[in-house]
Amino acid sequence: MVRVVISSIRVSLMSPHRVILLKEVDSERQLPIWIGPFETDAIVVELQQIETARPLTHDLLKTVITELGGTVSHVTVNALRDDYFTARVIIDKNGDVLEIDSRPSDAIALAVRAQVPIFVSEEVMEEAGVLPEEEISSAGDIDVPDEELDVYHDFLDTLDLDD
Repeated sequence: MVRVVISSIRVSLMSPHRVILLKEVDSERQLPIWIGPFETDAIVVELQQIETARPLTHDLLKTVITELGGTVSHVTVNALRDDYFTARVIIDKNGDVLEIDSRPSDAIALAVRAQVPIFVSEEVMEEAGVLPEEEISSAGDIDVPDEELDVYHDFLDTLDLDD
């Protein structure tokens, strides 16, 4: 298992879905997982420590697990089947280990509330993990030969800025 942390949550301008990026702790490799807006909100509310008037669903789930004598040990994103990730919530109840099937978004929302580690199976990381592209901070960072820029210089020279 590969330990990951939430690197970021990105918004898609083309759909209501979001992408949560899980970053490998000792590497730059990331696992992008598409999640819905409500699941995103459930994670963000806890990460940003936003106060709510009443417990949300994942707060309720954590309370129920605790009241029944269990503790969330960790969560895993354990498989990728038919383009869908599956996850497990691992609960310790008096020495007995319970593995509960879950959507990754729900498992992650519970993990941030219980403040427990998130793991991804090595197989899933091998299949769906990505290395981020280098970020370009300014045009000066791009190595473009001067002759390729001549077209742009010619165009700029034709502009009459007084108009």
